[in-house]
Amino acid sequence: MTDSERRPRLTPPIADIRRAVRDSFAAAGIADGDLVLVGLSGGADSLALAAGAAFEGPRAGIHVGAVIVDHGLQDASAATADRAREQALGLGLDPVVVERVHVAAPSGAGGPENAARDARHAAFTQARAKTGATHVLLAHTLDDQAETVLLGLARGSGATSLQGMAEASAGLLRPLLGIRRAATRQACLDAGLTPWDDPQNLDPSYTRVRVRVDVLPVIERELGPGVAEALARTAEQLREDAEAFDEMIEEVIEDICEPAESGIAVSVGALDANPPALRNRIIRYVVSSEFGVALERVHVLAVARLVTDWHGQKPLDLPGGVSASRAGGHIVFSTTGSTQVLPHEH
Repeated sequence: MTDSERRPRLTPPIADIRRAVRDSFAAAGIADGDLVLVGLSGGADSLALAAGAAFEGPRAGIHVGAVIVDHGLQDASAATADRAREQALGLGLDPVVVERVHVAAPSGAGGPENAARDARHAAFTQARAKTGATHVLLAHTLDDQAETVLLGLARGSGATSLQGMAEASAGLLRPLLGIRRAATRQACLDAGLTPWDDPQNLDPSYTRVRVRVDVLPVIERELGPGVAEALARTAEQLREDAEAFDEMIEEVIEDICEPAESGIAVSVGALDANPPALRNRIIRYVVSSEFGVALERVHVLAVARLVTDWHGQKPLDLPGGVSASRAGGHIVFSTTGSTQVLPHEH
């Protein structure tokens, strides 16, 4: 087979995906000689991403490999992983790592989807450590982003969840967040690649599948096209707002906090002087950075009342064994005993 016979015809979907990969490499500062891995399932999204990275990587001196995660959740999962491995090798990716994981029984919110994601991300971390890769590329599309925003709206969990997925976070890159799912499938067709269709992507027992198959199509039919793009733009704008708030908090946090026994104390005066949006973010930020605990809104508002509606309340028990109490001119967060327990949101 000649090079011209092997090389796919450059179509708009292929060009868009290659451009997205190229821009992602540049934004992440991936340099000549670096190694990145594509998280490859064999589905249309990840296969199109792998093909785009296989094309763009060598032209920038970047080595491109693949990591394939076998979750063991389907009878043919090992065969599916082997097929994806062969596709990766066929695209010239090297190294190709297959990680077989055990998905723990789900506990708490999120169910089996979150359990599988946690196992997958642990496998990505392990693959990076094994190979020395700087990043793992994930194939989440604009459609995935829109679904994430809708799910966040349904949960009522605030601006943080409505930010959707970041283009870059903790060694993960998502180059295709501006690409529609239909484009990845067309790119595979144009390149002569045959994607695997995961039967779980049509299983209505998964909330995300119901959003994908039932909810978004109805919204787009009733409100007109462009809803998915609008939801993705909303996520991007909220992420920009969140980054601005975080920068503001980082500028003032050292001036309004001081060490406390088994924790940290925050000035009541400083919290009271800020508008609720910033006050609540400071509370959430302090607890997250000091104790690694993500507070729900019900807990944040209860702590805020120690500032704005103080009438001698008892200390509050927060998630993760953290307590919050008012002592003089400070709100004190610590890991010592408390008495009042707040309910969790459901």
